[in-house]
Amino acid sequence: MNTVTEDFVLRVDGVKGVCPAGEAWGEKQILQKKIPVLACEGPCIRGDIARRAANVVGKEEAFERACYAEVALVPHSSMARWVKEADKVVMVDGCFLKCIGRVLNNLVDEKKIIHIDALQLYKKYTDVFHMDDVPEDERIATAEQVAAQLIPSLRDALALNSKKSELSEQETVSS
Repeated sequence: MNTVTEDFVLRVDGVKGVCPAGEAWGEKQILQKKIPVLACEGPCIRGDIARRAANVVGKEEAFERACYAEVALVPHSSMARWVKEADKVVMVDGCFLKCIGRVLNNLVDEKKIIHIDALQLYKKYTDVFHMDDVPEDERIATAEQVAAQLIPSLRDALALNSKKSELSEQETVSS
């Protein structure tokens, strides 16, 4: 069995129109300068925990959830524009495969993406695939534990970036 996939192109059918709710949401987030949070969304236990953790992070003041499907598959949408133009983007992948993160790397400048492998933060259920094989209360608790670890780290990373920007602006002004 081959365990390596070379880069590849996926052809996607075009679409007419946009999601009206997604357009309003994207525009609102652009105006509020929210940091988009995307996540793995599969039926896999790891994807479920990543999605739930991202939902918790998205409720924090500086952040908001974005729809990865609309970002990737409706490139003319406000949702896509929000993510592509954001100063930072948070990507919570469910595991080392980084499925959605690998797509996002081709839509957004990689330097703007904060990649998180949620599995590294809880390290269990590695022999389970389907989310329904783990009781929902355990999935919720695990996702909350992951989010509790992520939120302080994300705040620190943003504070550091803010200080770097201020220093850069000061250097430009004094030059």
